[in-house]
Amino acid sequence: MAASEENSALFPIFILTIMALPLVPYTILKLCRAASKKTKSIHCQCMECSHSGKYRKSIFKKISNFSTYSNLTLVLLWVVMIFLVYYIKNMSREIQVFEPFSILGLEPGSSDSEIKKAYRRLSIQYHPDKNPDPEAHNYFVEYISKAYQALTDPISRENFEKYGHPDGRQGFQMGIALPQFLLDIDGASGGILLLWIVGVCILLPLVIAVIYLSRSSKYTGNYVMHHTLSTYYYFMKPSLAPSKVMEVFTKAAEYMEIPVRRTDDEPLQKLFMSVRSELNLDLKNIKQEQAKFWKQHPAIAKTELLIQAQLTRELSTLSPALLGDFKRVLELSPRLLEELLKMAVIPRTAQGHGWLRPAIGVVELSQCIIQAVPLSARKATGGSTEGNAPFLQLPHFSESVIKKIARKKVRTFQEFQDMNPQDRAALLTQTAGFSPAEVQDTEMVLEMMPSLTVEVTCGTEGEEGIQEGDIVTVQAWVTLKRGNSLISALPHAPYFPFHKEENFWFLLADSVSNYVWFSNKVSFMDEAAAITAASKAIEELMEGSGASAKDTSAAVREAVEKVRGGARLVMGKFPAPAEGSYNLTCYCLCDSWIGCDRKTNLKVKILKRTRAGTRGGLVPDEGPLAEDGVEEEEENEEEEYDDDYESEYSEDEEDEKDTKKKGPAANGIVHKKESGSEVSGSDEE
Repeated sequence: MAASEENSALFPIFILTIMALPLVPYTILKLCRAASKKTKSIHCQCMECSHSGKYRKSIFKKISNFSTYSNLTLVLLWVVMIFLVYYIKNMSREIQVFEPFSILGLEPGSSDSEIKKAYRRLSIQYHPDKNPDPEAHNYFVEYISKAYQALTDPISRENFEKYGHPDGRQGFQMGIALPQFLLDIDGASGGILLLWIVGVCILLPLVIAVIYLSRSSKYTGNYVMHHTLSTYYYFMKPSLAPSKVMEVFTKAAEYMEIPVRRTDDEPLQKLFMSVRSELNLDLKNIKQEQAKFWKQHPAIAKTELLIQAQLTRELSTLSPALLGDFKRVLELSPRLLEELLKMAVIPRTAQGHGWLRPAIGVVELSQCIIQAVPLSARKATGGSTEGNAPFLQLPHFSESVIKKIARKKVRTFQEFQDMNPQDRAALLTQTAGFSPAEVQDTEMVLEMMPSLTVEVTCGTEGEEGIQEGDIVTVQAWVTLKRGNSLISALPHAPYFPFHKEENFWFLLADSVSNYVWFSNKVSFMDEAAAITAASKAIEELMEGSGASAKDTSAAVREAVEKVRGGARLVMGKFPAPAEGSYNLTCYCLCDSWIGCDRKTNLKVKILKRTRAGTRGGLVPDEGPLAEDGVEEEEENEEEEYDDDYESEYSEDEEDEKDTKKKGPAANGIVHKKESGSEVSGSDEE
C-alpha cells in the first residue's frame, strides 16, 4: 500500500517531465525567433510608413500579435507546469522519510541516555495525557513512539544505522507513476487503466501522425499547397509575357479557398470599373471583354480584382469583409510568388535549363505588389525602360509630380538618383511644391534603396578551360550598399500591410535562347548564416583545388570580411553545354524594390572534348585559348551582344517585337559590352 501511495505521489512529477521535454526547447526556439525578428525590424521612418500603422507599437497591436493560438496554448501549458511545480513542492513537504534520530531531535549515533531524555521531553509535549490535541496524539503514536522503539531495540538500531531502515536491507521496487485510482485493478478502475494505456500509448500518437500526414500531404515545406505547385507548373510557359503572369498567379489553390459571398458582388463591380484599364481588356469591345472576365471562376476573378486594388491603391470601394479577403490575398502573395518563380526556373530541358522570360515577369509582379504600383506604369516612357514605376514607389510622388519634374529634363529615375541632395531638394521644392518634411521623406527612402554590384567568375575546378560535359562552377559575390550604410533592412512599402523582407534572385541566363542555366536566392537579413555558408563553401573550394591549410584559412577570413561588409557569396554548378561561345547575363533581381535590379554580362567559350591527358592543352586549328575558356580579346571586340528582354505589358505580340528592337535593356539597366580574357563580370551602370 505504501509503495502504491509512493507511485501515486510520483504521478505529478511524471506529467511535469513529459510536458517539460518538448515545451522548454519549443519556448526557447520561439524566443530566439522573436529576438531575431526584433533585430531585423529596421524599417523606413518616413511619414507614409509611420502613418500606415504597420510598425506602430500600440498595446492593442501587441496584444493582437501575441494572441495567436500557438502563443495562448504555450502560455496555458506554462501555467499548468508552474502549478505542477507548486503542487510537487508542497507534496514533498508532506511526504517525509522515517528518520528516528531526526524525529527525536538527535544527531545520528546518540547514546541510549540521550535517546531516553529526548523521548521523555517529547512525551511531556505530545503525550495524550499531557496534550489533548488529536493531531498531537497521532504524531506521538505514529512518529515518536516508533522512533523510540526503533532506536532502543538493538537490532532495529543496528539495521537503521547500517541500511537506513529499522527493518534492515530493503529490496529494489519498481512502480508506475500513475494516480492511485488507476492502479486499483481489483476495483472498477481496471478498465480506466486500460483506456489510459490505450489512449496515451496508441491513440494519441496515432492522432498526431494522422494530423501531420494529412497536413504534409496537402502543403509543402514553404506552406504552399501541392495543388498550387502542380497548377503553376502546368500553366508556366517559356513565352509567358510579364503581363500574363498575373493570370497564372491568381490560379493558386489557396486563393480558391477564399469565400465568394453574394454581398461582394456590388463592391467588386465598382472595383472592376475602377481598375478595368489595368486588366488588359480590349476597350473597343468592353462588353464582350467584361462578360468574358466574369465568366471565369469567381474566386479567380475576385483575387485578380483584389490584387489590382493593391496595385492601383483603390481601397475605398472595399467592404469590411472584402478588406479581410484583401489582406489574406496579400499575406499569401510573397510565398506564392516565390514558388511561381521556382516553377519558372525549374529545369525543363535535358541540360537542366529553366525559363528566363517568365522569371523576370514574376519578379516584376512581386515588385509592383509590394510597392503598390500599377503594371501599366512600367511601360517604357521618356527613355526609361522602367517607365514611371520607380518614381511611384517614392513617398508623396504621383503622376502629376513626375510630369512636373520631367519638364526640368529629369525623365529617368537614374537621373533623379544621380542628382546631389541639394539640387534634388530644390527641384522638389520649387517644381513639385514639396514641403521640407516631404523632401526629407524622399531622401530617406532614396537612402534606403539598395545598390548592387555583382562580380562573377566561372570555370572548371582543377582544370584550365571549360570543355563539353564539364561540371562548371559559378562563383559570384553580390554586394549591397545603401546611402544610410545599412545592410539588412525592411523595404519602404507603406501600402503593403505586412512585414516583408528583401529577397534577391541571382539568375545566370542566356537571354537569346530564353534559358536560365543557374538560379539562387540571396538574402542580406541573416549575417551569421551568410558567414557560415560562405566559410564552408570557400573551404570546400580551396580544399578541392589542393590549396594548403594556410591559404584556405586566409581565403576563409577574406570571405568573412566580405560578408560583414555587405557581400553575399553565390556558388553553384551546371553542366557545360555543347562546344561554342555563349553570351550569358547574370541578373540580380530584387523582389521588393523597383529600379534596383542589376545585370552583368558573361562571355563563356566551351571547348571541344579532347583525349584523356590533353585537357587544358592547345586544341588544333583554334589557336591559343583564353584563360578560363573565354574568347580572345580580338573576338570580343568583333562580337556584339543584344539583349532581347525588357519589361513589357502589351498583349499584342507585334508590339513586343517592336519593343525588343528599341534597344538592349532589361529591368531598367542598359546593357554594356564587356571584354576581357577572364570569365568575369562587372556591374552595369
